[in-house]
Amino acid sequence: MRKIQVITLFPEMFTGVFGSSMMWKAQKDGHVELSTIDLRQFGIGPRRTVDDTPYGGGDGMLLMVEPLWNAVQQAKQIDPDAKVLIMTPRGQRWRQALAQQYSESEDGYIVICGRYEGYDERIMALVDQELSVGDYVLTGGELPAMTIIDSIVRLIPGVLGGENSAAIESFSDGETLEFPQYTRPEVYEGLRVPSVLLSGDHKKVAQWRREQALLRTRERRPDLFSKVELTKADCKFLREQAAKEAEKNEDRPLYF
Repeated sequence: MRKIQVITLFPEMFTGVFGSSMMWKAQKDGHVELSTIDLRQFGIGPRRTVDDTPYGGGDGMLLMVEPLWNAVQQAKQIDPDAKVLIMTPRGQRWRQALAQQYSESEDGYIVICGRYEGYDERIMALVDQELSVGDYVLTGGELPAMTIIDSIVRLIPGVLGGENSAAIESFSDGETLEFPQYTRPEVYEGLRVPSVLLSGDHKKVAQWRREQALLRTRERRPDLFSKVELTKADCKFLREQAAKEAEKNEDRPLYF
């Protein structure tokens, strides 16, 4: 069973996440083992200090290398071949393709959650990968760690249950956002489920879903849309859609 160990100053933050919903089920069913390591246990001196001021001056405090190093070494005793990941805004941007890659690997992971103004750079001697969840800064690495672990665990075969559950989600094809989905009732407050989804024609349903995914991606993520490999059918649909939108705009009244 693969293991994911999290090194953090706040292990209590993971109690609800690891003990609920899909994460709890994945552990119960034997797909993964999730645990935390309290960095404070490796603190220096009677006060278990884990941070200090940076050499060269500057605001804030840095996580010291010795507590981090010893925490990683303890984690390595449990899983010697585990890859060490550290959460940092300067890391590689986390994407669905990476989540898929990590979920398919048999490696375990040791996840270091940063705090304060960062960490002593020397810990990088033990780190395999720096990871970021976006171009912004959070108080610590705990929330990014939860995000990344969740995205990995849910893709482990057998965790989600439905064979195609992950395959139809946004970014699962590396190109498009997920198409709109509906469930019962067919009509609510005058809002109807698209008739094609009630038709039972699987070919038409698949075509509609592809078209809706293209439209949604074009509208909301043009950066992704520019990379989509369009088929002839896709191009024909998009031309027709553009013509409809142009006609609609012509009929729209102008206000000056």
